[in-house]
Amino acid sequence: MELKQLAAQFQIEGTIAEVKPLGEGFINDTFIIKTEGDSPNYILQRKNKNIFTDVPAMMENIQKVTTHIKKKVAAAGGDVMREAMTVTPTIDNKLHFLDEEGEFWAACMFIDETIAYQTAETPELAKAGGHGIGKFQAQVADLKEPLTDILPGFHNIRFRFKQWDEVLAKDPVGRKAEVAEEVKWIEDRRAEMLEFWQLVEDGTIATRVTHNDTKINNILFDKKGDVLCVIDLDTVLNSTVLNDYGDAMRSYTNTGLEDDENLDNVSMDLDIFKAYTEGYLEETIGFITQPELDYLAFSAKYITYEQVLRFLMDYIDGDNYYKVKSDTHNLVRTRAQYKLLQSMEEQFETMQKVVNETAAQLKTTLA
Repeated sequence: MELKQLAAQFQIEGTIAEVKPLGEGFINDTFIIKTEGDSPNYILQRKNKNIFTDVPAMMENIQKVTTHIKKKVAAAGGDVMREAMTVTPTIDNKLHFLDEEGEFWAACMFIDETIAYQTAETPELAKAGGHGIGKFQAQVADLKEPLTDILPGFHNIRFRFKQWDEVLAKDPVGRKAEVAEEVKWIEDRRAEMLEFWQLVEDGTIATRVTHNDTKINNILFDKKGDVLCVIDLDTVLNSTVLNDYGDAMRSYTNTGLEDDENLDNVSMDLDIFKAYTEGYLEETIGFITQPELDYLAFSAKYITYEQVLRFLMDYIDGDNYYKVKSDTHNLVRTRAQYKLLQSMEEQFETMQKVVNETAAQLKTTLA
């Protein structure tokens, strides 16, 4: 089926002029549907059914979240068409279209006159990113409808350790012996990471609606630089908000590349950490609990550690999950992420101080 025919399966206002590729998505294939005249444009996506094995449930999650956010935007007197994603249903009122080849397609309104950034290279941009994710979390903090877990085990370190132990026991390509030092990095921190996750499992740390892909390019800004909305909601599910914060810190604060071969390039930028934390807490201080605040800084270490484990596990397993450019690519990634983790550990007391002082100031302002 041609792209125009696929686009015509959705409730598109106006006449479809063209459908062409948009961006270079690593997971989904994304296209823009351009219409004639003043009719709105749309985003069309072929969802990756290998990553998202239950696309209908994923789309239901997105609809629940966007509907809830739109109610919040409307109550605040905002623009519901620009300050929230709008899912576009099919002509038979479904949230996805299944083509004759078994591929899943979905559409949403295109929000024009926006700015998206690829990286947060300054504290000012990092703070704006913190506002973006914090605003999203605040908007859905009271969403009680359960979401389908479309990524079982995601950021669950107990689940990751089960996978890890199985891979180490099998050592399928005989690489374990050569990375004994790296394996020790994982084992030395196992108890600490499980102790944190136990707090999530027993409810001490709340389970909420989370985004789970907190790159700054998933936040749309208006021409003035203010946050409009968060996009790319494929990964929304119920977890701890600390995963979103920690994942942002892993990507925002790294002074090097995720696979940097020169470890001297890699460290955690404390100024970026401070700026993001300020923006994030300015939005979330009204609902975030003390246990969440207590572990906010720790979540940066937790998510970075998890990524060290996953890169190393994939290397030992023979590079079956991540795409690699060489036989040692996953090992390079492991060492670079471990350097970032070490930098976080070295600055951890200061990170905690930043969180505590920022939270205290904001609570005083609200009092």
